[in-house]
Amino acid sequence: MAEALKVLDRVSSKSGLQFEYSHELVGGAAIDAKGKALPEDTLRACEGSDAILFGSVGGPKWEKLPPNEQPERGALLPLRKHFGLFANLRPAVCHPALTHASPVRADIVEGGFDVLCVRELTGGLYFGQPKFRKEIDGEMTAVDTMIYKESEIERIAHVAFKAAQLRGKNLTSIDKANVLENGLLWRATVEKVAKGYPDVKLSHLYVDNAAMQLIKNPKGFDVVLAENLFGDILSDEMAMIAGSLGMLASASLGKQRDDGSYFGLFEPSGGTAPDIAGKGIANPIAQILSVALMLRFSFGLEEEAAGIEAAVKKAIDSGSRTGDIFTGASGTRRVTTAEMGAGIVEAL
Repeated sequence: MAEALKVLDRVSSKSGLQFEYSHELVGGAAIDAKGKALPEDTLRACEGSDAILFGSVGGPKWEKLPPNEQPERGALLPLRKHFGLFANLRPAVCHPALTHASPVRADIVEGGFDVLCVRELTGGLYFGQPKFRKEIDGEMTAVDTMIYKESEIERIAHVAFKAAQLRGKNLTSIDKANVLENGLLWRATVEKVAKGYPDVKLSHLYVDNAAMQLIKNPKGFDVVLAENLFGDILSDEMAMIAGSLGMLASASLGKQRDDGSYFGLFEPSGGTAPDIAGKGIANPIAQILSVALMLRFSFGLEEEAAGIEAAVKKAIDSGSRTGDIFTGASGTRRVTTAEMGAGIVEAL
């Protein structure tokens, strides 16, 4: 986060824009200081802000707490629900200079790739009711309910189509329409929304086939649209194919404002990596790219967002590598968290 704010400060000094920061505790740090993963003053500060730039919150220290009090469930899920953050955007970018970090065969990822996953975040199996685990007819039975309303599908589809218009104008919608009633409604609704975006090419894939095609030909995808469960799984698959979670940012967006921007929460896709915490060697790029997403979606600053992304690429192309992406290849050097951040600020 420290490096991300240095990058944002550099954007501010270059552009003349003024950003007001409110630093608040959340997750494990908040549990230790205030006894709660999402303190009321943190929530109030978020309500009074234009966007949330979120750090990493979990760790083994708090895993013995009741599930709803742990950092992730006690902070992230309530924030998503409170602000209606229904759209999760996760770019999976494999830079040409980092294709060696991908576990996928070199010839498949040669030249790199850039796929955006748009995941519905507040519906489906994770939130549907009834949801319970109890004894029925003498044996334990678990029930989760997958529910989607047409309006929920429509609003996430609009986000995906608008994102595709800004990229390669190709949208792949993921469902299981051959088995699920949800899938039939999902596909029909997405096709209806597509009529308003004639410049975007729409295709459909069953989720099992999509999982295979992402490995077989990741460069064949532009924007992927999926419901909550499918998007959760596929976005992690994309992250693994891209090579390192330490490189990938995430945006969770709420209702679009009158000026076209979104209130959102912007965070790294990875976690806290407690095994290296405090050593100054973690990769700050995911947090820095989260700043770029924040500028793009919550402030409408496309030029500044693109500038950060270009600076990250320049730092990578110069040979800078944190430990997670360092292989000892010729022309590269292992750098610390602060050195990677400084390189990106310099590139800006």
